[in-house]
Amino acid sequence: MRMAFRLALRDLRGGLTGLRLLAVCLFLGVAALAAVGSLSSAIVTGLSEKGQSILGGDVQIEVVQRAATPQELAAFRAEGEVSHVTRMRAMAGRLDGADSLLVELKGVDDAYPLYGQLSLQPGALAARPSGNEVAIGPELAERLRLKVGDSLRIGEASLRIIGLIAEEPDRVGQGFTLGSTALVDRAGLDATGLVQPGSLYTSAYRLRLPAGADLEAVTERLEERFPDAGFEIDDRTNGAPGTRRFIERLGQFLTLVGLAALVVAGIGVGNGVTSYLDGKRGIIATLKLLGATSRTIFLSYLIQIGLVAAAAIIAGLVVGALVPWVVTQIAGSALPVSPILSFYPLPLLISAAYGLLIALVFALLPLARARTVPAASLFRGSLEPVRRPGWRLIVAVIVAAGLIAALAIATAREPGFAAGFIAAALALLLLLTLLGGLIRWTAAKLPRPRNPLFRLALANLHRPAAQTGKLVVALGLGLTLFTTLAVIETNLSGQIRTTIPEKAPSFFMLDIPVEEVGRFRTLAMKAAPEGDLVTIPALRGSVVAIGDQRVSDMAEIPEGAWFLRGDRGLTYAREIPEGSRVVEGGWWAPDYHGDPLVSLDIEAARAVGLEVGDTLTVSILGREIEAEIASLREINWDTMGFNFVIVFAPGTLENAPHSFMATISMPASEEPAFSRAVANAFPSVSVIRVKEVVETVAGMLGQLSVAVRAAASVAIFAGIAVLIGALAASRRARIYDSVMLKLLGATRARILMAQAIEFLALALIVALLAFGLGAGAGWYVVVEVLELEWAPDWGVVALTLAAGALITLLLGLLGSLPALAARPARALRTL
Repeated sequence: MRMAFRLALRDLRGGLTGLRLLAVCLFLGVAALAAVGSLSSAIVTGLSEKGQSILGGDVQIEVVQRAATPQELAAFRAEGEVSHVTRMRAMAGRLDGADSLLVELKGVDDAYPLYGQLSLQPGALAARPSGNEVAIGPELAERLRLKVGDSLRIGEASLRIIGLIAEEPDRVGQGFTLGSTALVDRAGLDATGLVQPGSLYTSAYRLRLPAGADLEAVTERLEERFPDAGFEIDDRTNGAPGTRRFIERLGQFLTLVGLAALVVAGIGVGNGVTSYLDGKRGIIATLKLLGATSRTIFLSYLIQIGLVAAAAIIAGLVVGALVPWVVTQIAGSALPVSPILSFYPLPLLISAAYGLLIALVFALLPLARARTVPAASLFRGSLEPVRRPGWRLIVAVIVAAGLIAALAIATAREPGFAAGFIAAALALLLLLTLLGGLIRWTAAKLPRPRNPLFRLALANLHRPAAQTGKLVVALGLGLTLFTTLAVIETNLSGQIRTTIPEKAPSFFMLDIPVEEVGRFRTLAMKAAPEGDLVTIPALRGSVVAIGDQRVSDMAEIPEGAWFLRGDRGLTYAREIPEGSRVVEGGWWAPDYHGDPLVSLDIEAARAVGLEVGDTLTVSILGREIEAEIASLREINWDTMGFNFVIVFAPGTLENAPHSFMATISMPASEEPAFSRAVANAFPSVSVIRVKEVVETVAGMLGQLSVAVRAAASVAIFAGIAVLIGALAASRRARIYDSVMLKLLGATRARILMAQAIEFLALALIVALLAFGLGAGAGWYVVVEVLELEWAPDWGVVALTLAAGALITLLLGLLGSLPALAARPARALRTL
């Protein structure tokens, strides 16, 4: 062991030529994994440590379309200090009626906020609004061209702006919002006249508990005392559940992309080690002739590779650990919550373990081959295939690969998804390996072309020591990754543009009073004579039971059963809603009056195993309604119309407090006048401009796209490094071929042309396979992981794949230039 260590250090003093590729590949992969893990940990820790401020309390109880009853409020107060916050969408407009915008209206009491601090920008007239006063977001003031001291109208109230909001501690906990915040106190909210029976609003009661209080016990007491109240209860440990789920899911996806990059880099490690050891053949032969054992040589080069790998891994960990600081400085405002900047050892340890195992898996086999080659063969520089490594080393490689898979599955948020990814990666490697063998076999069996260039290119694919298999694996992984990421990227960037139909509504309108629907229709048709108006009843409720199974008793909400979380939009209809198609069961008669029936989205039904004839129970304003499933519908969500997961038959909900919603399509030139007319005549109606929603969602998808691009760049660099490694591994053989061909009279141009034909043939064959595999992988990520619509831009994907193949060709030719430049006399002395 001591001798092996001395030999390793002495050899390393001669420089790292040949091991640079190993270092670059490991550095890229480990840095990517460490960066994703550290940033995800920093954000999730921020969500946890700021959970009280984000949630607004230690415990939050939400109920829709009503306030808490006196009995419920007394129970809340028995647990601790209570703050009451009411949230709803509303329209805020200038007093002159020139413009209005959708806002998130928030009515708070004197106890708000229980945690954190509400702060206004310098120049505020008061610390917080009171009575007919309001504090608004800076973007709202800018778009309405208002300043502190001016007044605006919300509902029936004229409210004076006392300041612009600088910090709203519970903003993240509210989830996705379409408008800026307008903050008023309870008196200001009452003055707007917007909280009416049937209005769509949420009452949130935040509790500050005594020190040492048991969060789970408080939640259980409230649920047991008010089982039918329709409460949605969260605590400070999960202040923003939607945000946390998104961050963890995105983090897992990016981690697996990073792991894919590291696996690709592992191929580069193998190629780099092969190339490095190929350059050491003379040294190895000399050592063996001087009496060094195969074990000593194996350990010597294993130590060298281990030292270089350790240095690359440490460098990658340092870079990855610094990423949260860099991202916070560059794009901190785009993050949902300020990350807690600290040292997170767990993701770094996991990344280091991945790096070491990858290095071990891909370096052992080249080392074993060098160990088993006879000294005489090495000394002659023969290019003949070497003997296979022993079974012990093969077992060691399999064990290390198994540890990689086990680590990926054990650390994943969704082990099943991680296991599927590992299986897909192994299947891809096996498929590409088989393809490489098939290409060599086919090239050997094909008749020899008459054209000498094509004959030489064909021979290069199957000659002894040909790197066809390694090139196919390197190309296949790189191009498949190119295609997959291009599919994901075009889906994200084109999600809005390609999924919104040309005849999407111009506006959505909410909270139209039932008694005002007729007058609203008249005004809408007058303001927009060419408009296509659709109105539909709307109310909110939550699914509390699936058959006999209470949702509250479920250990975990099933995957895809998002409609069981919180309250959902409900409606009733006589006819099948536009954009829906009944696929199971039947629709009720237009004049149906009988026991409660519902029609359910078929995807939602499948997620929880519901069939036609089963029942589900919905809580509406504290009243539970059990309904039989009469039909299952396939919903076209791309219509941008009203799509409800749950639709009731007539005769059940008409007498419940509710309001109407509406959509209207019109020429763009009529939109400003229509918006002003509705805002002036119906101050309680919220008008949502579809164009603004599209811009908001597009901005969010753009931020997601940046994260995917960052992961893609690492994977692409790793793929390029792998290709360079594969070419470097065949350098010795190509020098030999080049010299022999030159001696036989071939020119450099003709040799280069033959190699171009070889690389082009490989690129075309592998590109076709990569297109299909990448499209399939991209579909799974977009539809199953990110839960977005499938809308790739195939033109961009094809161009990306073509660019990848072209880069492959250019890199292959560039890698061949040193071999072509070799002088025959000098090369013959060293071969």
